[in-house]
Amino acid sequence: MAYALPIVTGPLIVVAATRMSQSQFEENSPLARSLKRVGQLTPLSLRLYSDNRLALGACYNEAIDEAPRSARLIFVHDDVFIDDWMAGARVIEALQQFDVVGVAGNMRRQHGQETWYLKPGREVDGVRHVGDFDHPHLSGAVAHGAPGTGAISTYGPAPARVRMIDGVLIAARADRLHESGVRFDPSFGFHLYDLDFCRSAERAGLSLGTWPIAVTHFSRGESVQSQEWAAACNRYLAKYGEG
Repeated sequence: MAYALPIVTGPLIVVAATRMSQSQFEENSPLARSLKRVGQLTPLSLRLYSDNRLALGACYNEAIDEAPRSARLIFVHDDVFIDDWMAGARVIEALQQFDVVGVAGNMRRQHGQETWYLKPGREVDGVRHVGDFDHPHLSGAVAHGAPGTGAISTYGPAPARVRMIDGVLIAARADRLHESGVRFDPSFGFHLYDLDFCRSAERAGLSLGTWPIAVTHFSRGESVQSQEWAAACNRYLAKYGEG
């Protein structure tokens, strides 16, 4: 039986922010290279914030506010290579089941949990220590490293309804974001904006889920050990009274 592509009912818009110039992005970004192939099957447009120094949330919010209600938005990091050339069709399919979709996430959220994939950590002598992997509550998969050769991190079964989504790629229906007023919190900069967004979406009654879409992330999550992440973590936990 032939696979029937889902019907495109509105524009598919990829939203990305990069510190590179537009020409550098087009020449060097893994995302730009992969979109050329993905766009051959499913028409899409790119909303790029080049030479960017703003918080991701500020860029993403502007894209939401200016998007037509019929749009399907894909917020993705510039160092992501979309291996799945059917990604556009899969996003459309996924957003027929969920309001917000990611490639990896967690089916639960615990008090004091500061990452989507690790159990709540702890602070010792001013240094934050992360917890162990939160199995078996994880869902999805992401490859890390160079496209085609990077090791695949398999977290758990997908599709699945989740409560937290990895910000490496988040897709959402523009109409549901407009109706609910759900937006990103720019105060979190580059860290924990995704977990905060998921909380906002959940509180507004939006459904969150993972979907099997093959992507490779050049980053291996080293930022979890950075001072910037620790500062964002403290701000996030304080916002929800979990510090």
